[in-house]
Amino acid sequence: MKMPFSIMDAVRRAEKLTAVRAVRGGLVSMIPILIIGAFALIGKTLPLGAYQRFAEAFAGGFLMQLFDLIYGATFGTLALYMAFFISRAYMKLKADPLAVNGGAEAASMLAFFIMAGAYLPGFGTDSMGPKSMFLALLTGLGASAEYLALQRFLRNHRRYIFSSGIDREFIRMLSTLPPIAVTALSFALVNGLVIRFFHVDSFRELISHGFNALFAQIHAGFFQGFFFVLLSSLLWFFGIHGSDTLEGAMETYFTPGLAANQAAVASGGVPEAVLTKEFFDCFVLMGGCGATICLLIAILLFSRNQARRGLGLAAAFPMLFNINELMVFGLPVIFNPVMLIPFLAVPLICYSIAYLAISAGLVPMIAHEVAWTTPILLGGFRATGSLRGSLLQLFNVAAGTLVYLPFVRILDRESEESLRQNYAAFVGYFKENEQSLTGIRLTDLHNVYGDFAKNLCAELRHGLEQGIALAYQPQYHYDGHCIGAEVLLRWRHPVHGILYPPLVVKLAEEGGFLSALEEKMVLRVLAERPAALERFGAGAKISFNITGATVTTPRFLQFLRQQNAKNPFRGKNLCLEVTEQTAVYFNEETLAALTSMREMGLLLAIDDFSMGQTSLHYLKDSMFDLIKLDGSLVRGLATHKNYHEIIASITGLADSLNLTVLAEFVETEEQREILHSIGCDCYQGYLYSPAVFLKQ
Repeated sequence: MKMPFSIMDAVRRAEKLTAVRAVRGGLVSMIPILIIGAFALIGKTLPLGAYQRFAEAFAGGFLMQLFDLIYGATFGTLALYMAFFISRAYMKLKADPLAVNGGAEAASMLAFFIMAGAYLPGFGTDSMGPKSMFLALLTGLGASAEYLALQRFLRNHRRYIFSSGIDREFIRMLSTLPPIAVTALSFALVNGLVIRFFHVDSFRELISHGFNALFAQIHAGFFQGFFFVLLSSLLWFFGIHGSDTLEGAMETYFTPGLAANQAAVASGGVPEAVLTKEFFDCFVLMGGCGATICLLIAILLFSRNQARRGLGLAAAFPMLFNINELMVFGLPVIFNPVMLIPFLAVPLICYSIAYLAISAGLVPMIAHEVAWTTPILLGGFRATGSLRGSLLQLFNVAAGTLVYLPFVRILDRESEESLRQNYAAFVGYFKENEQSLTGIRLTDLHNVYGDFAKNLCAELRHGLEQGIALAYQPQYHYDGHCIGAEVLLRWRHPVHGILYPPLVVKLAEEGGFLSALEEKMVLRVLAERPAALERFGAGAKISFNITGATVTTPRFLQFLRQQNAKNPFRGKNLCLEVTEQTAVYFNEETLAALTSMREMGLLLAIDDFSMGQTSLHYLKDSMFDLIKLDGSLVRGLATHKNYHEIIASITGLADSLNLTVLAEFVETEEQREILHSIGCDCYQGYLYSPAVFLKQ
């Protein structure tokens, strides 16, 4: 399914709105609170009689008391957390250094308490929990915006005059007082006007009465329930706990249906009420609002996005008990334009199917009370007393999964496109600053590039071996025959394709798994050696590059010994290249390691050789068999005549030491002929072949 460009363009614009990003960011910050609260709620309400009896009896009810305490401190004050975190996310997005001082969060919480009626007797968790999420959204955004505007106004008009002798932290906090006070006053004024003109106790009560009044205009029956499901889902989409917000309507119009059905059965009559609280819990809100168990199944079975699948696995257990805040806030579903259609449509489809099935007598009327946390299949069976209730749930889940599926694929495509754009920007930044970033850790950067580097580093570590792909660049003698090939390490990302090689090395080094990556590469070289020799010739020399930071470590030497014991290197023309740019400190231990490598049968080469002191130092112990010229020398042949003399000096020195000299980056016949004239007859570069994969 492909959404029209105009729709996707609108989606992207909506997702960039500060308010939308602030709500998303704030709700994502709440995920740890939600997870803890979800498990506490499961502990409280797990619908198993034996478990409930045990939990209530254990240590005189102490276990249940612990669950109550945790639940009250998480879901019981969920709206308060929401106001705080949305405010914090909003201020971070604004990135105003004089405004990010905690004042906006304080103003938002103060505004929330005012509008929620904290001054009323009996104010408690019922007023700070999920029922007040709509109010939390309003105060989190509204109070933050007002606070920030006031801060900027006062700053621009230089209204703060404090003595230089006052503590700086005290001055900073004192500067928040005027905007917090004005913000609190404005929200108190709105709340007072609402109380006076609408004859309610608080703005929160006005919201509750307003939602309940909507249902008084709709006749009882199919359309009343249909509207309830639609409005509940719509509220959830905007980050408002729809079920709790509409609890008054549920208690007034639907909860009495179960009692009526039970009375009819007790008197020998026929139950007639289709719509009960259990009807919505069991057949519509499967997995929670939006029938998100269908979304969970679609993600786990069909999504290509590993992060999304990971979220699904994390959310799966609480969703079995119809607790889906982790999925709704973490995906996120809320304020996600792509998910609007299925999130509204799936519960309406499930509602319509269930209503018709029960009305037509295909499934028995609901006559049994069932806890809303009862898992699917068991809930349908208990509510109707029939397996047909479970089958109805299965049918609804299948239908809902089919509806969610194309939108999950749209999310995947959007994520992949966003990742590609971010990767292109990240690689562009890295290439432009590659030299200056040598001593800087990308994963420590406090910007979007740092975040992307962390994610990419984690993906590299996770798919260390699976992503390795070896490319081979052939090497030729002047007479035209292939003398070998250099193995070039590549890492294939499932979305970005082949990653920029220097970036892979940089991230692997920062992540502490560069040695492990190079060992995996060597294993792949050994495994592909027969195919490589068949491709480039039985006498070809297969070279592979190891950084100086790895090649001299005891771990790498032991690794080579283990591989040599399994399949001896001698006679197989394997050459280990040491990168000259990463200086190798030559001491007795290093010399002993290189000697051991030569004794195993490995040839040794110096990569990026020049006339520097470090390069010349490598030659004094006669450890190396091959010199590879620094690429800058070859590329500069046409424009720098003195490079001819430098290379001639290197080839002369190599002849006296019985070493072979190979030039990389040979791209033109002119370069080859100049190199031949000054004593270099081995070449590697695009003149002969780019790097190729053995399996195309």
